[in-house]
Amino acid sequence: MTRPFHVLLIDDNATDLLLATEAFLELDATVGVDTFASGQHALDHLRATPQDALPDVIILDINMPVLNGFDVLSQLKDDPALQLIPVVMLSTSDYLGDVTRAYSMHASSYLIKSRSFTEFVQQVDAFLVYWRSVILARQTDSPQ
Repeated sequence: MTRPFHVLLIDDNATDLLLATEAFLELDATVGVDTFASGQHALDHLRATPQDALPDVIILDINMPVLNGFDVLSQLKDDPALQLIPVVMLSTSDYLGDVTRAYSMHASSYLIKSRSFTEFVQQVDAFLVYWRSVILARQTDSPQ
């Protein structure tokens, strides 16, 4: 990649934000991780960010107060400047209705949070491998 891989993580749980950041940095210290504890703060940040500095992918928790993950996803997909950023829903819920709703709203993926840190690190590793390859393929396919 021509620049470091950049992830934006939105989760109202401070412990989950810390653990996710540690997992990303443990796997690759060059990954840029921005964290937000509220969907509205994340949306405000994204709307103020220049197009060439937007994250490569957004990881979005579903269960949050005020704006839940589906509310945030809806606003992301309704915003022409943000709608093409891949959004991965991350939740403890394996309820089929949540999964179906996420995909029907154009989420790129749905991950169920692992309960153990070791398994979560493995999830993050698989996430990084997959999304880096997708972003690299996009860069390779796009005209320079």
